[in-house]
Amino acid sequence: MILYHGSNIVVEQPKLLPQNRFLDFGKGFYTTENREQAIAFADKVYRRRKEGIPFVSVYDFNEKAAFASCNLLRFDSPTEDWLDFVSANRNGTYRGKAYELIYGAVANDDIFATFTLYAGGELTKEETINRLKIKKLYNQLVFSSERAVTVQPRRAFHLPEGTKRKKERMRRISIV
Repeated sequence: MILYHGSNIVVEQPKLLPQNRFLDFGKGFYTTENREQAIAFADKVYRRRKEGIPFVSVYDFNEKAAFASCNLLRFDSPTEDWLDFVSANRNGTYRGKAYELIYGAVANDDIFATFTLYAGGELTKEETINRLKIKKLYNQLVFSSERAVTVQPRRAFHLPEGTKRKKERMRRISIV
């Protein structure tokens, strides 16, 4: 499995850092199988922090070995359990079992309005899930324990400032 991580720096060795906000799957090192999603996130992080340069770090990951040896929570589609888990994490109220790896759909900006309506009580779980099923959802794999952070970097890509996520203008700057 090839995984991507977008940031404003190259991340040669993933590490768990303190979180300053509530995310979909709680604290952890977030990756995706979707390169375009990582490129967009690298650009977003760069613009938000106003330092560094947008980078997408690429990792070659042995999911079979990791999924067999780590405590895994997996959501193959947006379900009521996924919605409850993401909602509790985004609200900072999740107190359930701790997992080392969490895999599932990203509750990204494209579906933020749906989540807001659900959180405000304007949509039921069923209505929310039905709305999410028609959206193009990307995935994420979150490493949430030191033991789980076992991905090995394969190469790093640099997204030059001003490209606005145009992959054809992306250039590889290092192979690690």
